[in-house]
Amino acid sequence: MTATPTLDPAEAKSAQTPGGITVPLGFRAAAVASGIKKEGLDLALLVADWGCSAAAVFTTNRAQAAPVTVTREHLAAGQARAVVVNAGCANAGTGAEGLADAREMAAAVAREVGCRPGEVVVASTGVIGVSLPMAKVRAGIAAAAPRLSRAGGADAARAILTTDTRSKEVVVEFPLAGDTARVGAMAKGSGMIAPNMATLLAFFTTDAAVDPRLLHRALREAVGASLNRITVDGDTSTNDMAVVLASGALPVRAILEEGSEYDAFRGALAEACLRIAGLIIHDGEGATRVAEVRVEGARVEAEADRIARTVAESLLVKSALSGGDPNWGRILAAVGRAGVDVDMNHVDLLLGDVWVAEGGRARPYDEALARQALQEDPIRIRVRLHSGQAAGWTGTQSMSGSEAMTTPPTCWER
Repeated sequence: MTATPTLDPAEAKSAQTPGGITVPLGFRAAAVASGIKKEGLDLALLVADWGCSAAAVFTTNRAQAAPVTVTREHLAAGQARAVVVNAGCANAGTGAEGLADAREMAAAVAREVGCRPGEVVVASTGVIGVSLPMAKVRAGIAAAAPRLSRAGGADAARAILTTDTRSKEVVVEFPLAGDTARVGAMAKGSGMIAPNMATLLAFFTTDAAVDPRLLHRALREAVGASLNRITVDGDTSTNDMAVVLASGALPVRAILEEGSEYDAFRGALAEACLRIAGLIIHDGEGATRVAEVRVEGARVEAEADRIARTVAESLLVKSALSGGDPNWGRILAAVGRAGVDVDMNHVDLLLGDVWVAEGGRARPYDEALARQALQEDPIRIRVRLHSGQAAGWTGTQSMSGSEAMTTPPTCWER
């Protein structure tokens, strides 16, 4: 997939600290077991102490769930105060009833926290085609609201999980106007993961004050360089969204225009997205190995993107990785069928540091070293096209059977 050097997290000079969504100032969270799922926490609230600038990106699937439709409407003005998430029921494929239920969820939260329904982000995850048990949802919201606290972030991160095996939380610090600002995050995602969003919900907070237009730009770019580059099984779901809220609780000047302070913020957000993407990819359903596919020397980034995705989603490549078989011919075949005008007589392939093919043909190499390269984490696959200057990456993870997934870059540069 296409690289975005301007969003290199290393340039942000940020640091990771423990915790998640409520580490940035101005946010509280809570979670309860409302009974939507058979057991465990299944409803989470995230509430800001006051209105925030907000931005989001959503699934590209045309079959969009009711919460996506409602949240898209609510965030049109770039403002939000609260987030409500339920697990166990996607509220997708539920028609007008589902829309009414999503709006009722927003209204119930608004009553509890004292804001407008239009300031509430609504998200759901779980089974498609089943109506929300609204009596349980209403009771869960009422029970969660009094428990809101800065210590509630970890519970909220657990409550939004479905097939995940572990919580996904990140905090990234960055310098801002002589102080230390933070980006916090929580997410869920394990299966039905593919580029251009996936079956994931990701929520980000920051205690910096950021203009809504800049916030949206930073999120769009960060997601494009991370969450849009992961794939488990090639499926894009109905409920995907990534949302960021900026509280402005840190007592420093607001980020209202481009410049060094905006660059520091977007670098931290990009790093948070990359780390969340990494957590998702390592928790993929049945995942056994993670790999990175890097395409170099393409004419344009879009072509590098297309080739990388084709290699990453190839079932034959995935099965080779799963079996530890350095069968580079499967990679070459995937490059050739990606629908990009490539001179295959100029294509080179590397597995880790082992150069296995040159000019579309085998070259002498140590097969034992090639097999060893397939034991690395991540496995590194490099495709050199020698057609131009554009480069990109994606990753693939082999699983039991013939499934696979992709992962964000791991600062692999030479």
